[in-house]
Amino acid sequence: MPGELVPVVRGEFPGLFVTFEGGDGSGKSTQAELLEQWVATRGREVLRTREPGGSDVGLEIRELVLHHRGDIDPRAEALLYAADRAHHIATKVRPALERGDVVIQDRYLDSSVAYQGAGRVLDPREVRALSLWATAGLLPDLTVLLDLDESVARGRLDAAKKRFDRLEAEAADFHARVRAGFLALAADEPDRFLVVDASLPVDEIAERIRARVAGLL
Repeated sequence: MPGELVPVVRGEFPGLFVTFEGGDGSGKSTQAELLEQWVATRGREVLRTREPGGSDVGLEIRELVLHHRGDIDPRAEALLYAADRAHHIATKVRPALERGDVVIQDRYLDSSVAYQGAGRVLDPREVRALSLWATAGLLPDLTVLLDLDESVARGRLDAAKKRFDRLEAEAADFHARVRAGFLALAADEPDRFLVVDASLPVDEIAERIRARVAGLL
């Protein structure tokens, strides 16, 4: 498996790589924006980005993988996400980390393991290995997992959105598997993950995240 042959790279750049993970509706975008504002007040350059769609190529892949009207084979879906990730890391994220910037990113390889691995019932180890190969082994310094019951998350989406993408539109059992997949990842790598109850007040969540990031800056 190609990913098993790629050395894992973490904490080897002057910059800081922080990713946000969690189910749809867990508040990742809100917390990423609040963290970006806080880090900027500390005099650090910030790149805030997302997957899929964090690059010009990624925008085209995002439209295909999230809004294609027909079915996409689960393995093809995993490969599309990996293609987006490979280009994004090579052209945006790694150069920013080499400059010493703080990269704050909405979704990364853990989303693929949870959504395509647990959600689509592919082998999570193979999905992770594919992403490690695509990114030359790059792992975040910190991954913030915003954990929220899938039924509560669905209620938030219903209140906020009129159009669901392909993954948001999946049934409740799919999202339950995704949540379990995320929690399993966090249990396996507790030093990399910060798990926060996403039902807490927004300001309290932000404070917990800042406290962890402050020790890494």
